Amino acid sequence: MNAFAFVDLLEPGEPITVLARISFLSSENGGRSSPITKHYRPNHNFGSAQDSRFYIGQLEIPENTPFCPGESHDLHVKFLNGPGLSELLVEGRTWRIQEGSKLVAMAQVLRRQGEA
Repeated sequence: MNAFAFVDLLEPGEPITVLARISFLSSENGGRSSPITKHYRPNHNFGSAQDSRFYIGQLEIPENTPFCPGESHDLHVKFLNGPGLSELLVEGRTWRIQEGSKLVAMAQVLRRQGEA
């Protein structure tokens, strides 16, 4: 069995923050079975389900506010700067939020921080 090779592909520069509509899958539809809380840092996949290129981004969830499977919320997502990420984070772009290979939510960029 071949091990999956991890490579950090970070670029210099400030993190990129977007406001995004996050739609969490219900547990009945394969999503999480428990709520998420602050400091949630899942995998962000801008490709297909078979794509193994992920970006690092943290959902900024208000303290003491659990979000349950099946809910949708507008949240800020702060990404570490990676190759090509700036071009991906344009208004209207959708992406997959995953825990490992498991799809737990879909997201859509509403706007980038610093843009009106």
